[in-house]
Amino acid sequence: MQRALRNVLVLAASLLLIFVGYISLRIQQQSGRNEEEPADVILVLGAAEYHGRPSPVLKARLDHALELYHRKLAPRIMTTGGAGGDPVFTEGAVGRTYLINQGVPPEMIIVEHEGESTVHSIAAAGEILRRMNLRSVIVVSDGYHIYRVKKMLESRGLTVYGSPRPEQSHNTLRDQWLYLKQSVGYILWLFGLPI
Repeated sequence: MQRALRNVLVLAASLLLIFVGYISLRIQQQSGRNEEEPADVILVLGAAEYHGRPSPVLKARLDHALELYHRKLAPRIMTTGGAGGDPVFTEGAVGRTYLINQGVPPEMIIVEHEGESTVHSIAAAGEILRRMNLRSVIVVSDGYHIYRVKKMLESRGLTVYGSPRPEQSHNTLRDQWLYLKQSVGYILWLFGLPI
């Protein structure tokens, strides 16, 4: 009986590792794919802000969204992200201010500023998009992030295209760690455990 239980546990663990590896590979494939298509809105995933100024990662995402906006791939931009510990600023609001300073009309910017994590931001953004009757999205983030975000938005009935921000350099070991981390996050989300 104990041997049978051990065999079942070994088999389950093996299958889980294979699934994690498969999802990591899918994330890696998605990370370098630019799927730009005309859409209703460009959704920029939040990243750190420093006392009202976008971090280099957030700035790169916003600049990429601006490029897509100027190419008229979508008439609106949505910024996301909560306070992240800052008592005054949110990632979403900092993104909005940055875009306005770059010439985007304020009425063309939608802000989600409550999300404390990717899952929370995407849930809130999805609800905002549903209420505004916006059905297609270009997601702008780092490449490793896009697969999971696409799946979350697609589960809400949206048509989603990924457009990763340009990367400065590739660190293979770091990239593999990020693919693995996103894979685990995606699998936990599938099982209803938002992280």
